[in-house]
Amino acid sequence: MPAAVDELSAKLIALGWVTDLLVGGSLATGDYRPGVSDIDLVAFTEGPLDAEARSTITALHRALDATTAAGANLGCAYVAGSALLDVASRHPTWTHGHLVDRPLSGITRAELVRHGDAVFGRPPDAVLASMTDDDVRRAAQAELAGYWAKAVRRPWWWLDPSIADLGLTSMARARHALATGTLITKTSAIDAAQAPGWLRGDLHARRGGSAVRSPRLRTAMVAWSDARRTTAAARRWRSSQ
Repeated sequence: MPAAVDELSAKLIALGWVTDLLVGGSLATGDYRPGVSDIDLVAFTEGPLDAEARSTITALHRALDATTAAGANLGCAYVAGSALLDVASRHPTWTHGHLVDRPLSGITRAELVRHGDAVFGRPPDAVLASMTDDDVRRAAQAELAGYWAKAVRRPWWWLDPSIADLGLTSMARARHALATGTLITKTSAIDAAQAPGWLRGDLHARRGGSAVRSPRLRTAMVAWSDARRTTAAARRWRSSQ
């Protein structure tokens, strides 16, 4: 476990009102790449965070990001147990240097239940409802119909290399989830990306930590076109249900 997770765990336990800390994402699936992968955590709290608790969490993460977690992209959602069953509920989430309010998505829930582990507290399957294959399919469709449908309507976003890379792997993962009801890692998704061989090679290199650059406009066009096809297919899938 990265040192930043151990330090965050100790600080959250000391607060007294965080009951569980779960690890998901690539760290849970064995696909974690130090300095490249995000660290995806979910903490459960005794109740909703008031202004004082939000301030405490913000200060804690800022200090951690400046020291042990520097460059680690450590993120954590803080979910009140009373709001857990409401999938639309938004929870304070530390991500990329800011505390924002976000839902705990179906895909995140599926990753935790199927692959996650507890840093402290209860295991994921003791806290979260189980996710059937059809639940995973619906969660993937919801992500495509949400953020990614919005992104498709904004082609200029795809000129950002990080959006293009994330889009290519996210589309591959979503297609796999819709087809099988199961989840694959980002590394496996690169192999399944609908992209030319040279671009898949560049994606693998960047996933491995190499500072490889791809042609910006060509990459943006490939990724945006892939997202258009995949989000359209997801709409058809939804209509057939």
